[in-house]
Amino acid sequence: MPVPDSYDAVIVGGGHNGLVAAAYLARAGQSVLVLERLGATGGAAVSTRPFAGVDARLSRYSYLVSLLPHKIVRELGLDFAVRKRTVSSYTPAVRDGRATGLLVGGDGTRGSFAALTGSDREYEAWQRFYRRTGQVAERVFPTLTEPLPSREALRERIGDADAWRMLFEEPIGVAVEESFDDDLVRGVVLTDALIGTFADAHDPSLLQNRCFLYHVIGGGTGDWDVPVGGMGALTDALAGAARAAGAHIRTGHEAIRVDTDGTHAEVTVRADGVERTIGARRVLVNASPQALAALLGDEPPAPAEGAQLKVNMLLTRLPRLRDRSVDPREAFAGTFHIAEGYGQLADAYRDAAAGRLPAAPPSEIYCHSLTDPSILGADLAARGYQTLTLFGLHAPARLFAADNAATRTALLKATLAELDTHLEEPVADCLALDGNGEPCIEAKTPLDLEHDLRLPGGHIFHRDLAFPYATATTGRWGVETAHPNILLCGAGAVRGGGVSGVPGHNAAMAALGR
Repeated sequence: MPVPDSYDAVIVGGGHNGLVAAAYLARAGQSVLVLERLGATGGAAVSTRPFAGVDARLSRYSYLVSLLPHKIVRELGLDFAVRKRTVSSYTPAVRDGRATGLLVGGDGTRGSFAALTGSDREYEAWQRFYRRTGQVAERVFPTLTEPLPSREALRERIGDADAWRMLFEEPIGVAVEESFDDDLVRGVVLTDALIGTFADAHDPSLLQNRCFLYHVIGGGTGDWDVPVGGMGALTDALAGAARAAGAHIRTGHEAIRVDTDGTHAEVTVRADGVERTIGARRVLVNASPQALAALLGDEPPAPAEGAQLKVNMLLTRLPRLRDRSVDPREAFAGTFHIAEGYGQLADAYRDAAAGRLPAAPPSEIYCHSLTDPSILGADLAARGYQTLTLFGLHAPARLFAADNAATRTALLKATLAELDTHLEEPVADCLALDGNGEPCIEAKTPLDLEHDLRLPGGHIFHRDLAFPYATATTGRWGVETAHPNILLCGAGAVRGGGVSGVPGHNAAMAALGR
C-alpha cells in the first residue's frame, strides 16, 4: 500500500510508547503514520528466540511490567495480561557459617525475617517502611497520566511530610539506615534505587531517589508483574490496536531528518536506500533526546550512561541451593538478589566509579517461566526447562569502552561466580544447549544496547529520571519540546523510563490538546 504524502501525526519509532501514542491518536480520528527503522515494532519491549534451534521466546531486553497503567490497557482494549509473582524476593546469605536467606512473600515472610535477624524488629520496620511507600504510590501513580502537577501540588497530594522528605529531599540512604539495622535487609531495599542507575545511596543529586520512586509506585502498589507471553505480547497487542484504529505502521523505514516551522513539519524517510519526504501537522519522536536533537539538527543534550549487564539464560533445570530450607522454585520465582547487601552495593559502586569491574558484581535474577510457562515450547515445558533473566547493577558503560567483548566476558564470569557461591552446583551445569551445541546464555552490556537499540550510552531510561512534577522547562505534559508541533514520546520524557506507555499516552493527550 503506498504511503500518503501527509498525516496529522507522524510517529518516529515503533517502540511501545510510540504504539501507545499511535493508538490513541488514531482512535481520536487522526491520520497517523508510525515509522520504525527495524524490521519489526516493539523496540526494547520484544520477545525473541535468541538461541538457535530452541523454542523459547524470551523477553530479550525489558522483562517485567511495573509502570503500565491499567487505564491504558482498558482504554485501548488490549488483549494483554500480567500475572503476580508468588514470591517477591529471595536473598541468600551466610550467617555463622550457615547458608540461609531472606524470603519475602507469602505467609512465611515474618518467620524468614526472624530466622535471619533473630527478632521481629526488621520485619516490623519493613512493614512500616513499605506501608509508607505504598501510601505514596496510591497518591502519585494516578498523576502519571494527568498533566504534570507542580512540586507543591504533588507534595500536598502525598500529604505526608516524612515521606516527602525521605523520597524527595534527602538521599534515600538516610531513610534506609534509619529504618533498618541488618545489612542484607538494607541492601534489598536499596536495590530499587539502583536498577539501571549508577549512583550511591547518599548521592546528593538524588538520582537514586528518583529511580527508587519509579520502582515503588507502579500500579499504585509497586508490584513488578510478569507479562503473559513475554514482553512482545504487549507490543504485539499495541501494534494491533493501532492498526485496528487506522494507524499505518511502516517497518524498515528510518526517519533521518525533521524540519518544522512550528505549525507544519516534514519528515525525511529512508527505506530500501530511497529517501522521500512526508508531511505532518505534528511529529512525535519515540526515541532518545539525543536522537531527537539529531533529527532536528539541534545541539544534543549531555550524553547519558547506562550501567547494567543483562543476561538471558535457558536451563534444563533450576540449580539446587545451599540453603536447603528454600525450594529453588520459590527462590527463583521472585527476584533472587546476589551480592546485594548494603555494604556490597557500596563497594561495587566505589569499584566501578574508580574505573574497575566490581570485585563482587551485584545482580538479580528471576525466572519468567515459573510464573508464565507459555514462553516455552510444549516439549521444553514438559521436560522442566526454565528461563533465567539476570540484571547486573553498577556496570557503567565507561568500563566497556576499551574492549567491550573482553570486559563483557570477564564481568559475566565474575557475576555467575557470585551466583555459584549460593548454589550446590554451578549454574553452567544447568544450561541448555542450542541447536549448534552451544550453551544457551547471552549477555548484553550498555554498549551492546547502544548498538542494538540506539539507547544513548546503553541507558535503559534514555537519560536520568526526573521527579514527576513540573519545572520551568517541562511543559504541561512533560513531552513538549522547543518546537510547538514536535513532541517527545519516548522514555526520555518526564515520567518516562520503564515499560509504562505513559510518555506515549501523555504525548497523545498533548497533541489532542487535552
